[in-house]
Amino acid sequence: MPHADPIGLLDHLIAFDTVSNRSNRALIDWVADYLTCHGVDAQIVASPTGNKANLLASIGPPVEGGIVLSGHTDVVPVDGQDWSSNPFRLTERNGAYYGRGTADMKGFVALALAMVPELLTRDLRVPVHLAFTHDEETGCLGVPALIEAMQASVPRPAIVVVGEPTMLTPVNAHKGCYFHETTVTGREAHSSAPHLGVSAISALVKIAGFLDAEAAEAARHPVPASAGRGAFDPPWNTLNLGWIEGGSAANIVANHASLVWDYRPLPDADPDAVVGRLERFVAEEVLPDLLARCPEAEVRTERIAGVPAFKPDPDGAAESLACALTGANSSRTVAFASEAGLYQRAGLSTVILGPGDIAVAHKPDEYITQDQLDDGMTLLYRLADWATA
Repeated sequence: MPHADPIGLLDHLIAFDTVSNRSNRALIDWVADYLTCHGVDAQIVASPTGNKANLLASIGPPVEGGIVLSGHTDVVPVDGQDWSSNPFRLTERNGAYYGRGTADMKGFVALALAMVPELLTRDLRVPVHLAFTHDEETGCLGVPALIEAMQASVPRPAIVVVGEPTMLTPVNAHKGCYFHETTVTGREAHSSAPHLGVSAISALVKIAGFLDAEAAEAARHPVPASAGRGAFDPPWNTLNLGWIEGGSAANIVANHASLVWDYRPLPDADPDAVVGRLERFVAEEVLPDLLARCPEAEVRTERIAGVPAFKPDPDGAAESLACALTGANSSRTVAFASEAGLYQRAGLSTVILGPGDIAVAHKPDEYITQDQLDDGMTLLYRLADWATA
């Protein structure tokens, strides 16, 4: 039996509005039904609230050494974007398919599902596992539970392929990505008597200045590429102040202010170091003045989400296979973060390799070309040959 129609499958997947602040259960249930129709059992791993879920399924013998095809099912919002067509209806124009998630990364999920009928005809020597997750776009929140379920119920795989859009060239490294929120509590007062209050905004401005200085200092010391780190652009740890709020009115001394910021360290950098330096700065330069005037004042920094860096492993099984199947002489690094670092942290040899262009992801009129889908299907046939030989 040949593979199923990937365009038809992609059409179904795009029609599910799985923006990260909404449920993906309808999509996961549809995928489970599709697999059941082909005689493949699917394990659904629900989130704590039950409104989202991961899916894990296996085809082939229950032995170690298999390959995982991993993709996330959530997408980023379309609010405020100027689309030429309905982002949740697959639209073909000039050899490309438009819709939210076509590149990032329902195109890969569609290809993996399209391979199911073909895989079922193979005398596989090792299994092929399908691993589809929720909430990748909000900090890779779903994949830890999927990895835990995999470790409990599936013989240990040899290779994980994370099908993020890389134009089908192997990627072996990315920076970490850690989201933090720093909150300051002060004391409210009428602005005509500011000495009776303690401005949380003023304190947060000092903290923001410290973080900006940290970012500038890192940029002054680029880190050269190495086999254990990869080559990055930019070649230093980056820090971005992304979102700030505080106060309630111009004539009120603000008793609350908060800042959300992200830190993207190189693979061999300590992701906690910048928080440690911030806490020392707060303890020495911010809190003494606050507490002297307001005993109930407080400064808290909390990690909202964290995605570990993905480190090069040029001798690893995943990268070696990806290079062999694509004909690439070497792998490259990318700026975006992914679930690859979490699979790697679990001890699984991992590579990022998928169809589509990250340059069009998260943008209006996101698309994937027919050529990329065709080449992606060819790659999955080669992976199937590897699992069969």
